[in-house]
Amino acid sequence: GSDWVYEEEFSIAKAFFWSPDSKKIAFYTFDESNVKEYNMQMWGQLYPEDYKFKYPKAGEENSKIDISVFHLDDAKKVAVDLGSATDIYIPRVYWTADNALLSVVRMNRLQNKLEILHANVEDGQTDVILTEESDTYVDINFTDDLTYLKNGNGFLRTSEKDGYKHIYHHDMEGKQLRQITSGAWEANRLVGIDEDKKQIYYVSTEDSPLQRQLYTIKLNGKGKKKLSKASGTHSVNMSNDYSYYINYHSSKDTPTKVSLHEAPSGKQTKVLEDNKALSSKLEKYALGSKEFFTFDSEGTELNGYIIKPADFDENKKYPVLMYVYGGPGSQQVLDNFGSAREAWFHYLAQEGIIVACIDNRGTGARGKAFKHVTYAQLGKHEVADQINGAKHLRGLEYVDADRIGIWGWSYGGYMSSLALFLGADIFKSAIAVAPVTNWRFYDTIYTERYLKRPQENESGYDDFSPLTHATKLEGNFLLIHGTGDDNVHFQNSVELQDALINANKQFDSFYYPNKNHGIYGGNTTSHLYEMMSKFLIENLADASK
Repeated sequence: GSDWVYEEEFSIAKAFFWSPDSKKIAFYTFDESNVKEYNMQMWGQLYPEDYKFKYPKAGEENSKIDISVFHLDDAKKVAVDLGSATDIYIPRVYWTADNALLSVVRMNRLQNKLEILHANVEDGQTDVILTEESDTYVDINFTDDLTYLKNGNGFLRTSEKDGYKHIYHHDMEGKQLRQITSGAWEANRLVGIDEDKKQIYYVSTEDSPLQRQLYTIKLNGKGKKKLSKASGTHSVNMSNDYSYYINYHSSKDTPTKVSLHEAPSGKQTKVLEDNKALSSKLEKYALGSKEFFTFDSEGTELNGYIIKPADFDENKKYPVLMYVYGGPGSQQVLDNFGSAREAWFHYLAQEGIIVACIDNRGTGARGKAFKHVTYAQLGKHEVADQINGAKHLRGLEYVDADRIGIWGWSYGGYMSSLALFLGADIFKSAIAVAPVTNWRFYDTIYTERYLKRPQENESGYDDFSPLTHATKLEGNFLLIHGTGDDNVHFQNSVELQDALINANKQFDSFYYPNKNHGIYGGNTTSHLYEMMSKFLIENLADASK
């Protein structure tokens, strides 16, 4: 298995890979000896236990990585030459179609240079066949889009290098043969490549950043065709021979529908799940509407949604709760059917609180410039956008300008804390769940990708840290964290409490013993949402306060 930070930020849990002919295994070795330990107390017995694990915080030492290939035939182990620099990342390892050739993706510590290495598995010798650099960071795109063609005709990859995420075809020497998709939209995910028919399937934002539609295009970049029909969000699972795919579709008004389709025609052959039971159950409830809107923030048009109560009266003045995540490349405002959290938003609307959500600059699906504008200074533009969003909402006839709140979890808790402190004249209340309060406390891979190391960019870490602005708290603040959070450490909330106490600020806080970043298990979820509901109804819905 991998170390903590590779699993969390590069999505690597299984750190070994079988060759196509099953005669070799490529694998990672993690030397964690210089990685510092984080110590967490686990409660529930007479003497609480220390739970220690290796966790590299921003600017600290990472594991040293080695890649090796084990040959099953003669039990020989070959080390892959990863170069002389050791403070590097190997986010991906792939076998090519050639059993003697391994592909290794190498990145520098700052993640602004990505290289593809081809390794000879007999002697471990490597050649750098492709280099991509950026003056911000090269996004490794968590979906595994680097695909080697089985016939040896090179590989396909995605890159943001022209300003939007698109699909490229390279030969085995790394030379670019062609850019297959292009335009002011993103080829969000490479779904599959039918080599026999020279047909590529991908999900894209071409219709709208709020949608995900399935397209097909020829390997030569011609014959682009949209296969999905309904507006909304589609995700696709293709059969191994690319003759069929399962399509999962939802929109803001329709729950997920699962259907089977023929490829490449896109013809639907069967509905696998229509979710009729859920649809008819929902009809029994008076649910409010979810509407999309746009507004201008510092010259950039941003997307949002608003959830109003079913008995909405435009002559009344409603409080508003803004929901924020806001982290790099994320997206909350999508034309899809909401999760359980959205059901809670409808409950709040029923209690007289309108819920709104805005995707600030730095979020995904809108190209590189929009996403990378927050580079080296997380918090600045994102919070400005949320404050401007609140100002936009205040301008609506039916919104009570004195009763605007904001809440978020994780990156969203970082955002809601900052918004309340920096927007003291705009926001009346905020809830932060498991927030990052200074990026110095978070892990190397994620944090340094966007902020560089604290040694190189102190102001980027401190200027927009909630700890720096705790003295500005005016409204009602509820701070919540699980003490067993191995990801965003409880330390974040302890330090923020300390800063607020030192500033002589009154606030509410709550901890969940031994609970991790998701804060769930047993009664925990219902306890958490009941507590947040009470806080919001008391501090936002009650107009007398």
